[in-house]
Amino acid sequence: MKTKKSTFSNVMEGIKVSTIVLVSILLLSSADVFAQDKKADFTGSWKLNESKSQMGEGRGRMTATKMKITQDASMLTNEKTSVRQSGEEVTTTEKLTFDGKENDNSSNNRQKKSTASWSAEGKVLTVNSTTIFERDGNKMEIKSVEVYKSSADDTITIESSSSSSRGEFKATLVYEKVK
Repeated sequence: MKTKKSTFSNVMEGIKVSTIVLVSILLLSSADVFAQDKKADFTGSWKLNESKSQMGEGRGRMTATKMKITQDASMLTNEKTSVRQSGEEVTTTEKLTFDGKENDNSSNNRQKKSTASWSAEGKVLTVNSTTIFERDGNKMEIKSVEVYKSSADDTITIESSSSSSRGEFKATLVYEKVK
């Protein structure tokens, strides 16, 4: 009888050890998956630093001077404030989902459709947009790409490029976090 009990005890001990090893492997694997899923977080209030930015030709008319960004796992909302030539401030709100679907951010005189995608490591957000302006019966299409990157020094850099019938425009915009 002693032999049967001891064999049963050995089997049970082996099952316990196997279970502990399996659970440990699963926990470590899950931690690695969650770490890889961590995306850059652009949440905050931001102010354009013109001296650190490269505004390009035309000085970036209607470039956002302020941004207020909120972000969760599925969406980024960006309230952009720009200043018109008249000095009037204009705020537009853009919502971008991270599911790969096209987002409609149209307003009164423009149609804007955008898609957002993360880099493989989740540190860079790329926004591709097509905007169609209509004025006095004339239409103009602008294709643009904005690449958002955050830095450890509480800045966001947006590398922006666009093309239209008026030519190409490139700018590198640096925004500092408002504390």
